[in-house]
Amino acid sequence: MARGSYNRSRGATHVVPEAWQAMNNWKYEIARELGVDSNIQNGYWGNVSSRDAGSVGGHMTRKMVEMAQQQLAAKTPPATTR
Repeated sequence: MARGSYNRSRGATHVVPEAWQAMNNWKYEIARELGVDSNIQNGYWGNVSSRDAGSVGGHMTRKMVEMAQQQLAAKTPPATTR
């Protein structure tokens, strides 16, 4: 089984637990930005519609792609020698 994947006998494992926690915190931040947080009760997302939960994930993905594009654009290409 791949590292970081779910194993029923041992429970969920994460390759970088700190990154997982940061992403989880960011998920709630995005939910607040989108106004979805009123449906979340004590970490329970069962009252959140599929559409709203998908909006949170989609918004997170768009922001991550935007950040990656900005990082790539900021890098200078390596100098070529001839």
